[in-house]
Amino acid sequence: MCRNCLNMGGNNAGHTVVVDGKEYDFHLLPSGIINTKSISLIGNGVVIHLPGLFEEGDKNDKKGLKGWEKRLIVSDRAHLVFDFHQVVDGIQETQRQAQEGKNIGTTKKGIGPTYSSKASRTGLRVCDLLGDFNDFSARFRNLVQQYQSMYPSLIADVEAQLKKLKEYGERLRPMVRDGVYYMYEALHGPPKKILVEGANAALLDIDFGTYPFVTSSNCTVGGACTGLGIPPLNIGDVFGVSKAYTTRVGIGAFPTEQLNAVGELLQTRGHEVGVTTGRKRRCGWLDLVILRYAHMINGFTAIALTKLDILDVLDEIKVGVAYKVNGKRVPHFPANMEVLHKVDVEYETFPGWKADTSAARKWNDLPAKAQNYIRFVENHIGVPIKWVGVGKSRECMIQMF
Repeated sequence: MCRNCLNMGGNNAGHTVVVDGKEYDFHLLPSGIINTKSISLIGNGVVIHLPGLFEEGDKNDKKGLKGWEKRLIVSDRAHLVFDFHQVVDGIQETQRQAQEGKNIGTTKKGIGPTYSSKASRTGLRVCDLLGDFNDFSARFRNLVQQYQSMYPSLIADVEAQLKKLKEYGERLRPMVRDGVYYMYEALHGPPKKILVEGANAALLDIDFGTYPFVTSSNCTVGGACTGLGIPPLNIGDVFGVSKAYTTRVGIGAFPTEQLNAVGELLQTRGHEVGVTTGRKRRCGWLDLVILRYAHMINGFTAIALTKLDILDVLDEIKVGVAYKVNGKRVPHFPANMEVLHKVDVEYETFPGWKADTSAARKWNDLPAKAQNYIRFVENHIGVPIKWVGVGKSRECMIQMF
């Protein structure tokens, strides 16, 4: 029996998973939920919007995802996202726009306000919901009042929300476990494969990302330890996932962005639309400064390079290899957004292979120019590329070693 665990974020991130021709959209459910021989765990570092969780489960159930509730375990230490957190998220974005002329571009799923409640120690967790409901209700009312004093325009039907929460709590109850104990037993019991799935990209990490245009949790590898209760000693392989070009949803600095025909082509061919927001993703050339930076933090043992086939039609392909500020190369990834907005990118240019790679299943099936592109990326980062994706189904993955 293998385990698939989610350790941070909430239903702000989205994954599209294609298996046997069926397309599933996941936000809170770990992707391993599709595998009937796997148990999926939502860890303590995740913030859970219960209406969102059950809506997602029921929607995928209609697509054929049967018995998911029996394969899902939820940590009792996970914090809860409430409907009013989502309203507050929207109010905050409107205020930022009015005061600063720009917002952060959040998904308005209540993630930031929930992590704020968690950090200010007024948050409510799964164990609270399943404990004494009178005590939970009193704390819930206090929390709503706290937010209403900060945001007078916040309207919340407290009694209706509590009634729904009680129902959701009972539906959730059979899935809830002590997540720390569960992971300890999984790590020390009979040998099994354990896969920890990151939800957001490294540059959205609250500490290491393009702050303030980030999420509110640690989505780098350290978050696997804090978000699940796994000791660092038990972290094995760390796989980085990167497209063969760079994308970003929402605002924030993006040095290799292509606001031209190339960016448009990548966006269209790559169907680059946010799974959660429906917003078009911004597109640009592969940025190896970012990839190297992500490797510094995460220590990748191998990389999966996906969507190589999207580049098939290009005459030439560029790769960002360094940033320059005032004509001087900077050896690190700038923390300051103003600096990041001003960097000049140094590019390496490659001839396009101008051939359809979508049918390639082995390394030797790829055109020589595509192989050169992959080897350049690998050598520049100093991490082996173990998989190359040339399509969206799992058959379209070339395993290199």
